[in-house]
Amino acid sequence: MDKIVFALPGNEQLVNAIVNGLKCEQGKFEFRRFPDEETYIRLESDVNGKEAIVVCTLDRPDNKFLSLYFLAEILKDAGADKITLVSPYLAYMRQDKKFNPGECVTSEHFANLLSGFVDELITVDPHLHRIKSLESIYAIPTKVIQSAPYISKWIKENIKNPILIGPDIESKQWVSEVARDAGAPYTVLLKSRLGDKNVKVSIPHIHKYLGSCTPVIVDDIISTALTMIKTIEHLKEEGAKPLVCIGIHAVFAGNAYNELKQSGAARIVTCNTIVHETNEIKLDAAIIKLLS
Repeated sequence: MDKIVFALPGNEQLVNAIVNGLKCEQGKFEFRRFPDEETYIRLESDVNGKEAIVVCTLDRPDNKFLSLYFLAEILKDAGADKITLVSPYLAYMRQDKKFNPGECVTSEHFANLLSGFVDELITVDPHLHRIKSLESIYAIPTKVIQSAPYISKWIKENIKNPILIGPDIESKQWVSEVARDAGAPYTVLLKSRLGDKNVKVSIPHIHKYLGSCTPVIVDDIISTALTMIKTIEHLKEEGAKPLVCIGIHAVFAGNAYNELKQSGAARIVTCNTIVHETNEIKLDAAIIKLLS
């Protein structure tokens, strides 16, 4: 089946890499907003009988979701045989249970919506905590790229004598794998979330590494960056060397990026699942391989 790749706004870099890697056609469509902020889309490419690959990373999802839905629907109407969504960052994975009466379990409802108009989903390290796999909430085939080998490779090539630090128990799944592949020691801290903008992080006990190793904080999503900032404060008090922060997904809500820089991080590095100036770890080849 012939493939044709479409870039929703902001995803052009990855689409160019996919088109070049697969040697396939790039789809064309007109996209604009009416003065009242409603969306206009008009398909310009022939998709009849083809696999339409739509690339749309889903940070800030509420501003993107309807555009994605409308594009998928006109692709179906135009005869596309299959619609594959490449969404390196998958939204609405945090609220995976009812913590308080009356709360919406948004991960399940978002999965139902997305499963209703695309045929396959490819993503990178979704935030799986109480959900064991995407298949448990998505009704379509899903493929997940693990970023750990790429992060490990970057660490081995760029950092001498690293000591890896996971800022909370949820980060252990990534930190332990990255540490193993990088041949580095690691530790995982304890975190108490006191609110959306208030966290408490335990003191890292890495005294024996402080003089010889570079601390590397590894987490999946850098959103408010508060967890990393609190960890940096502890490490600075312990006299740690200038440290590196690595995140898979560069959400950086509000002024989080500048606040993290000002906290004392010598270097901030992310994977290119969300376009950001910190994208030093490229996952293009892994995505292209799954699409081949």
